[in-house]
Amino acid sequence: MPQARSANAVRLEFAADSLVQSNLSGAAFTGDWLWVAGDEACGLDRLRRLDPVGAETLRFGEVRDFPLHGLLDLPGEDGEEADLEGMAVADGYLWVVGSHGLKRKNAKPDRSHADNAKRLAKTALDSNRRLLACLPIELDAQGQPCLVRRAQDGRQALRLAGDARHNLLTRALADDPHIGPYMAIPGKDNGFDIEGLAVDGRRLLLGLRGPVLRGWSAVLEIEVEAHDGGLRLVPLDGKGTLVRKHFLQLDGLGVRDLHFAGDDLFILAGPTMVLNGDIRLFKWPAARQALAANLEPVRFEDALVTSVPLPHGRGTNRAEAICQLPPGLPGGKTQWLVLYDAPGADRRDGAHAVFGDLLRRD
Repeated sequence: MPQARSANAVRLEFAADSLVQSNLSGAAFTGDWLWVAGDEACGLDRLRRLDPVGAETLRFGEVRDFPLHGLLDLPGEDGEEADLEGMAVADGYLWVVGSHGLKRKNAKPDRSHADNAKRLAKTALDSNRRLLACLPIELDAQGQPCLVRRAQDGRQALRLAGDARHNLLTRALADDPHIGPYMAIPGKDNGFDIEGLAVDGRRLLLGLRGPVLRGWSAVLEIEVEAHDGGLRLVPLDGKGTLVRKHFLQLDGLGVRDLHFAGDDLFILAGPTMVLNGDIRLFKWPAARQALAANLEPVRFEDALVTSVPLPHGRGTNRAEAICQLPPGLPGGKTQWLVLYDAPGADRRDGAHAVFGDLLRRD
């Protein structure tokens, strides 16, 4: 379990026209290559590990964009944001998930009270937000990993069947007694909001920032398979269960990211609503075995281990993405990369470079 933090230990260099700029919400590695997602884009960026410069031993740059409209048939417009929040690399695919949640307009200081009241009453759903997809990773002629619509070995980019309003997951949850009532509530209001993704074969874990129910946070377990040019849900048992719910005791925090390391599941957690509060890393020991052995449609887990707290500012520096560094990167010990949404001035260098932290064992 990580016990210490090295602040601003990883430099990420973007370009002026990069799809992803600074509001980082997902991260995953393919060797020396780092994939990142932002919650204001409709695509992903790939960065290459660069040579060290002075004290900066971990640097990533030479960014390349991968717009989703070139990889998938999306329900919304090409540039309409997907609000990507979770990423994972597994079996030659990069998996991505959008928040799936509604959004609410915010009050603005230059508007009248009446106008702001109207703004706070307006909710909307961007057409690409309800996205769950797997994207094949294939090496190009230069040996660089790229995302492709169809790989030479036959793997295809696939998304969970659905349209701009619903997909198979939201339909399965519509009448759920715990999640269903929150589907019509915007994510930042403790409504339905997916922010974490972990993959174990065809089983997927989706971590919810909201809702948090009486202090219990939820991780949804589903299984998917390719079907008719897309993905569909597969029953998890002989009773036809499409979604299992795992309620975790995260001290009232919602899930911000998920990551498997061996058999353990690491959970990045923070406030479910727009609050400047605790951000912590939890470990669910031997989660992989517990999930494989479980037959209950709903279960509760409070045997979690907490780790070093992460910093946050006032409206800035919100930890949103975590992943383990691959072997061979500097340090020798197990290290974790943490990336931040809304990085403050202390995490920026110029207009297009931001810094992430390392978590490590002492």
